[in-house]
Amino acid sequence: MERRWQVLVVVSVAVFMASLDLFIVNVAFPDIRRDFQQAAVGDISWVLNAYAIVFAAFLVPAGRLADRFGRRRGFLFGLGLFLVGSALCGAAPSVAALVAARVLQAAGAAFLMPTSLALLLPEFPPARRAAAIGVWAAVGGLAAAAGPPLGGVLVTATWRLVFLVNVPVGLLAALASGRILRESRELGERSWPDLTGTAILAAGVGSLALGIVEAPSWGWADARTVGCLTAGAIALGAFGIRCARHPSPVVDLAMLRVRSFALACAAAALFASAFGAMLLSLVLLMTGVWHVSVLRAGLWLAPGPLMAAVFAVIAGRAGNRLGARYLAAAGGLLFAAGCAWWLWRAQSSASYAAELLPGLMVTGIGVGLSLAPLSSAAAASLPPTRFATGAAVLAMSRQIGTVLGIAVFVAVLGTSSPGAVAAFHGGWRFMIVASALSAIAAFAIGEVQPHSSSSTAAPAGALAPSEVAAR
Repeated sequence: MERRWQVLVVVSVAVFMASLDLFIVNVAFPDIRRDFQQAAVGDISWVLNAYAIVFAAFLVPAGRLADRFGRRRGFLFGLGLFLVGSALCGAAPSVAALVAARVLQAAGAAFLMPTSLALLLPEFPPARRAAAIGVWAAVGGLAAAAGPPLGGVLVTATWRLVFLVNVPVGLLAALASGRILRESRELGERSWPDLTGTAILAAGVGSLALGIVEAPSWGWADARTVGCLTAGAIALGAFGIRCARHPSPVVDLAMLRVRSFALACAAAALFASAFGAMLLSLVLLMTGVWHVSVLRAGLWLAPGPLMAAVFAVIAGRAGNRLGARYLAAAGGLLFAAGCAWWLWRAQSSASYAAELLPGLMVTGIGVGLSLAPLSSAAAASLPPTRFATGAAVLAMSRQIGTVLGIAVFVAVLGTSSPGAVAAFHGGWRFMIVASALSAIAAFAIGEVQPHSSSSTAAPAGALAPSEVAAR
């Protein structure tokens, strides 16, 4: 096997594990709750939320640290941190210990995602990078959507396997990484990333998510709800101001002045909000309304990730020929169409083939068509020296979108009568709107031409003015 494909396999394994743990725990939630009966449901929910929020907040600082100290070193550090966190999750004696271990997992995953793409892309010539990104994106999408079926299988033994399965796979990936991956780093910038800004971002996203999720039970006018939403908005405003003033910000605002990159991030965030809400809605529909087992519900979801993986590879190969904007826009519209199918057809009595499967296939195609083109458009918008940081900003946008999308869905579900399919209608309408807006943002990206090698001369901390103006 050629070396570049070996690199692709190694980084894909890490991406699969990091992405999988964003979603696989949803299926393990009922079993975790049974093991820790003394804990409130709200406490256990942070097993899910802590990972996504910390992952989102630390992606960019982790990418910057990897740019400075070495991407291979950052990849191996993140992999080790992730494996330690996974082992601690599997052995956690309490909910508090489990949440703390999930934070450690998320910090490791935050190093894995940006460094994986930054290590991968230099192995391929510019003309082949779209295909490589297609495979990379397909692995992430497959892992995210495969979480429920794989989790359904593992929890039949014990929920702890959901975490412990990472350990042997990760150790093999670590051994291969030390032999195959090449070191690269950013030579220009020596400043540290803004860790205070990272904390402000995490606090802001967490406050917004808490306020949205709890609003149906607290009341939208309740002081707690208003306080959480206000604190979140203030924190995110302060985060933006800090990014504008800090010498090494979490998000380099110059990158967001690159129109195609900013629109790719916006489209990714909107699509992720619909995607995260979709996975949760289908699991709850099948287990809560149709009353099927967790194992069967997970397996019933399997056609979706299969379609996503197949079409992500197709989209990666066709990206240069057809254009990222058209593929990503088509993916968003197809995802909206799949959600519209469930809104139209889903009933309270289970009919998998007639009611669930068609929408699942269409949304799976939409996921596949969106993931790779948006990643490709974002990468092509930036010079090669900014690959790691750019990948981190894009992934951060996705994770923030996922957190807020799930929060909105839970809030909408909380306003409806449980146990009936009508309770899901508001959530599916939200997904239709979010994915349609994602399609509009993707189409607005325009034509993106890959950076030439001369762009590497740009300073590490910002894009050259000519690069910003050209896009």
